[in-house]
Amino acid sequence: MSTILLYSVTPLLGFMKNYVKYKRVNALLFMRTPFLYLLIDTLMRRYRVNHILLWTLIVERWFLFGYKISVAYLYDHYHRRKNKYTRKYNLSYEE
Repeated sequence: MSTILLYSVTPLLGFMKNYVKYKRVNALLFMRTPFLYLLIDTLMRRYRVNHILLWTLIVERWFLFGYKISVAYLYDHYHRRKNKYTRKYNLSYEE
């Protein structure tokens, strides 16, 4: 398969998921993955890594997992959402 075709699968599926789930389109969010692919691919070619396509796909996901985990930790998403759902659904959490 073509490299460009394989590099376009994840951004297109993410675009479709965001449209279906949120009914809106964010061009910057859509372009984030191809930009990261280009950056990672360029670095891997520079350092002559084997299986560049596979490693680019894997490293991009690892990077975004780390980014999202960091943001969730810094903004304390657990407690914010816990409070939100406690009020919204009258839930009680055992502690």
